[in-house]
Amino acid sequence: MTSTDHSVELAKAGANVTGWWSRLVFLALRFPLGAFGAVIVALFVFAAIFADAITTVDPTSTNAAKSLAAPGPGVLMGADFMGRDMYSRVVHGARISLAVGVGSTVLGCLFGVIIGLASGYLLGWFDLLVQRVIDIMQALPLLVMALVMAASLGPSLQNTIIAISIPLIPNVARVIRSNTLAIRELPYVEAARAQGMSELRIAVRHVLPNTLAPLIVLGTAQLGAAILTEASLSFLGLGIPEPHPSWGRMLSESAAEYVRTAPWLVIFPGLAISLVVFGTNLLGDAMRDLLDPRQRS
Repeated sequence: MTSTDHSVELAKAGANVTGWWSRLVFLALRFPLGAFGAVIVALFVFAAIFADAITTVDPTSTNAAKSLAAPGPGVLMGADFMGRDMYSRVVHGARISLAVGVGSTVLGCLFGVIIGLASGYLLGWFDLLVQRVIDIMQALPLLVMALVMAASLGPSLQNTIIAISIPLIPNVARVIRSNTLAIRELPYVEAARAQGMSELRIAVRHVLPNTLAPLIVLGTAQLGAAILTEASLSFLGLGIPEPHPSWGRMLSESAAEYVRTAPWLVIFPGLAISLVVFGTNLLGDAMRDLLDPRQRS
């Protein structure tokens, strides 16, 4: 490669970077609340990925000398009744909460897409049966159904993900089904069918990709609900068991007994839950507006 070709490649790379940066700035100015939510979510993702690097204390190690220590030097967010560092536990709790939130959302969306696509495309007795089952599942609130599933499966990380993902399936299935019913009648689907393309190939290649935009919005919105549900299950003792640091379990251990004498045990986990749910909701609203064709000028 000559020096001229190398200069051209560098110029193209610089133009691409400038283009992406200008798009990000434009989106941030158009959706400031969404950008704020994305920053909050990015901070928690960073904390979850690099929790071991940005903390120096094991979140499960105890120190009786620091029991109920107030926030200060050496204990940035104080210590709990067992002398465990609250800063380390809150940071590592982000890893647990995001793992459960993302895992349950992905699992719920995966099965919801399969069920909704099959129901909306096959119709007939299969669609009738699936919709009645979904009606029964949607009759129970998300938290109540997650409580039933968690109580039957037992407290563990994997069981908590499964318990939260199952109540998420009906909403996803309904959204995918409604979009499938509209898309399967469009001219390009009829043209693919006239060319002899199999129904399975039409559903996967032509119908499914056009249902992903509302799925992204729904998945982003359900991420916050999944994180909040995990905190509620852990608060009730049915979520993440000890010694894993979970924000909900931190509140459960401290809210009743230490809320007056050591309020930092409640403030910091509660603030973490509020911020991450707030950030995901703002990001979900921005994604909805961004992907809605009626919002485009």
